Amino acid sequence: MVNVISYMATMLELELRKLKNDRMELYTRAIQPMLWLVLYGTVISRIRAIPTGGIPYIDYITPAIIIQSSTFISIFYGLTLVWERESGILKKLITTPLPRYSIVIGRSFASGIRSLFQILIITIIALLLGVKFYNVFYFITASLIIFFVSSGFASLSVVIASFMKTRERFMGIGQAITMPLFFASNGLYPIELMPSILKYIALANPLTYIIDICRRLMITGNMDSVVGDVLAILIFNITMYFLASIRFKKIIE
Repeated sequence: MVNVISYMATMLELELRKLKNDRMELYTRAIQPMLWLVLYGTVISRIRAIPTGGIPYIDYITPAIIIQSSTFISIFYGLTLVWERESGILKKLITTPLPRYSIVIGRSFASGIRSLFQILIITIIALLLGVKFYNVFYFITASLIIFFVSSGFASLSVVIASFMKTRERFMGIGQAITMPLFFASNGLYPIELMPSILKYIALANPLTYIIDICRRLMITGNMDSVVGDVLAILIFNITMYFLASIRFKKIIE
């Protein structure tokens, strides 16, 4: 158990070192969410066409934009594993006495480091645009939830990588699932406005529950009926850890 925790800590430290030496990816990843907030958010706020329960629209979508940016970075984390497979690094890892699940979870949590930096960058932009967050404690709690969920999406990327033989194929699949996941959630509009079929898809979408609880923590402060959100997040992460641990060996083969 001590070795497992030590390995996970090493993966987190390694990710921090990577970011310290190469910050460009963080900045470029912040461009898209910046456009969502500055252009889309401000324009729709003026139109006032989407009911948000009295919350300014730009405040309403800010948690969703943070989550979209943070978790979708994790979906593409499997690219690193594909590259490490090609370079032979993964074969060395699999020969260590560490349990396979510790390698998967350690790598998955390492991707969450990037999500924390995305939260910081986007939050600064949101504050400059006048977004009002509920309080610091709730905001930190939401950030930790996003960090945790990012590891679940990173594990999903491991599962995807186990089926892909090249980085190009992985990129294609990753791009094919990211935006549909976002649009089929409550990120940009309430579920009540969706057609019936989309409502069922949204209810099966883990992003819906992640956005809901983070919107409550960051913006409204209303923590009624969050048990379902918490359970959905736990089920999603545990399932992804389990599947990724099973499929990890397939990445090497």
